Amino acid sequence: MCSACGFPAAPGHWTDAGAATPGDRLRLRFTRVAAVNRLLAPYGLKAHDDGATPGLQLFAADGRRELVADLEALWAAAGRMAGAAIDPLSPRALGDD
Repeated sequence: MCSACGFPAAPGHWTDAGAATPGDRLRLRFTRVAAVNRLLAPYGLKAHDDGATPGLQLFAADGRRELVADLEALWAAAGRMAGAAIDPLSPRALGDD
């Protein structure tokens, strides 16, 4: 259990597969959050991964924030903050609208 956030330590996310070293896993986490932020930007939201705390922090432009355990929880929280479900494959999220 993380003493900072209360989330239990996770064994790893499936998107970390293939990362052989702790440094590789950390780089993958930062690459993943950068991709998530490109998808959240049209909704005025931003995610942050500090590399040490389990989970992600989600921020709204109006100052709301939420700590989420994983990507599944992130999309649910982002939908609540945006006021509508967010489909990361939608034209809006992909910047095609």
